[in-house]
Amino acid sequence: QVQLVESGGGFVQPGGSLRLSCTASESILWAYAVAWYREAPEKERELVAGISNLGGGSTKYANFVKGRFTISRDNAKNTVYLQMNSLKPEDTAVYYCNAVNWATMAPLGYWGQGTQVTVSS
Repeated sequence: QVQLVESGGGFVQPGGSLRLSCTASESILWAYAVAWYREAPEKERELVAGISNLGGGSTKYANFVKGRFTISRDNAKNTVYLQMNSLKPEDTAVYYCNAVNWATMAPLGYWGQGTQVTVSS
């Protein structure tokens, strides 16, 4: 199973921006659709955004991030990004990435440590 590593989290004020990165130890990301998830305290893990590995890289977003977050991929760098703009306190969570089945969005790999995003004034 694929194992991905997240980075780029931090502390930001409301309205600020962060860019998260998701990489793999081997050059394999080109072969997978990848999704970002998040898990806030006392809440279940939820899908944030996904990007296909086929064609032009179709994308999917949860309604609560549409227009604010952008998922993208750079296969040459073996990296998937999540650009997060206009951050809100409710975006505070640990963010995870995983390879997914594009049709079902079911995760395929092991979960990593995630990266903490805290939005607060």
